[in-house]
Amino acid sequence: MAEIDLFNSEFDDHAAVVAETRRVLRDPFSRLLQLCIRAVQAEGKIVFFGNGGSAADAQHLATELSVRYIRDRAPIPALALTTDTSALTAIGNDLGFDQLFSRQVEAICRAGDVCIGISTSGNSENVLAGLRAAHKRGCIAAGFAGRQGGRMVGLADPLLVVPSVTTARIQEMHILLGHMLCGALETELGLV
Repeated sequence: MAEIDLFNSEFDDHAAVVAETRRVLRDPFSRLLQLCIRAVQAEGKIVFFGNGGSAADAQHLATELSVRYIRDRAPIPALALTTDTSALTAIGNDLGFDQLFSRQVEAICRAGDVCIGISTSGNSENVLAGLRAAHKRGCIAAGFAGRQGGRMVGLADPLLVVPSVTTARIQEMHILLGHMLCGALETELGLV
C-alpha cells in the first residue's frame, strides 16, 4: 500500500506544481521566447548551462534545437556548455570550477546571444558567473530556477522561477518549459 500512496502523492504534487507554474510563468516564458526569436533571427545562438541534472537538461534542450524537436527542419543554433570534457577539465583544473561556464561564455558568445543558466536553487556559483559573463558580453542573460530564484534574481532576466522547493518538481518543470520553448521556436520561426 505504501507504494500506491507514494505513486499518488507524487502525481498529486506534480499536478499542483504544474498548475502553479502555469499560473505564474506565462509572461516570463513569453518574454524569453521573444528574446530567443530575436536572437536567432539576428543570426545569434542560444546557449544553455547548468550542473548535474541541469547539465543534462542543457544538453537535452540544445540538441532539440540544433537537431529537431517536432519535425525535420533547419537547425536552430544552440549549444550546451556542459559537453566539452577537455574544456570542462582544463577550466576546472586551471581556473577553478566556478569559472566553468563564464570562461566558455567569454570565448564563444557574442552580443545578442541568449545565455540560459539553469539552477534548481538559483545559487550555483558557476551558473551565476556564467550569467555575469553573459552580461559583460552584451548577451541576454536568462535563467531557469526554483524555490525563490536564489541569487539569480536580479541577474537573470527573464528568470523563470518554478514555484516549488522540491528539486524533482523543479527539474520536471524546467524540462517542460524547455520543451515548450523548443516547440514554440520551431513554430514561431516558421520551421515546421
